[in-house]
Order: sequence, then structure tokens, then C-alpha cells
Amino acid sequence: QVQLVESGGAWVQPGGSLSLSCAISGSIFSVNVMGWARQAPGKQRELVAVFTGGGSSNYADSVKGRFTISRDNAKNTVYLQMNRLKPEDTAVYYCTIRGLEKSTSWSENEYWGQGTQVTVSS
Repeated sequence: QVQLVESGGAWVQPGGSLSLSCAISGSIFSVNVMGWARQAPGKQRELVAVFTGGGSSNYADSVKGRFTISRDNAKNTVYLQMNRLKPEDTAVYYCTIRGLEKSTSWSENEYWGQGTQVTVSS
């Protein structure tokens, strides 16, 4: 079973910075999506920054130039550095991963963390 645990959410003033971490445990292979999504009140969940299977990173237009996704394979951890935060960045941020699991006969599975709250306000 794959588990994801996010940390780092907090309240921050507009223009500030915050770094989120996601620790991933369990065995998953041929990962084709790994990264971060967010869900603001009354809105649908949206991907904001992900690594694709080829290793490249993709960002939502709303965060390009402000957010940076990175990972430490040795620690099985993915990070999200958020700079120049805006009130509209307020949301619950979720870590996600999708790939193949041997324990489920190599079916493709998708997992989500429990989320961490980011609030940007003055």
C-alpha cells in the first residue's frame, strides 16, 4: 500500500513563501504522475505542479514562475516551493502519485495524501 504524508502548510502573508513536503512510502513503479494538486473552497481540485513519467515538470499557468517542484529520490520525498504567494493560492494542497503496483497485479493505481492547508492573507 502506498502512503503519502504532506507537511508544511501554514498561514502566510501575501508575497511570502512556503515550502511543502510529501513523504512517499510503499512500492510503486512506472510512475507517470507525481506531484501536487490543490482544492480551494467551492472549486474543483486542480493539478498545480507535477513530474511526468519522462521526468519533466509541468505547472499550472497560475503558478508558473512562482512555484517549483523538486524531489529527493533517496528520501522518497517530493517538495513544492511556493514563492510570491497570493490570496488566490489559498487551498488545501494534496500530494499525488500514479503508477503500477506489483501487489495489485501491476494495475495502475492513484494515491492521494490527506492534504495540508495553505492560507494566504493579511
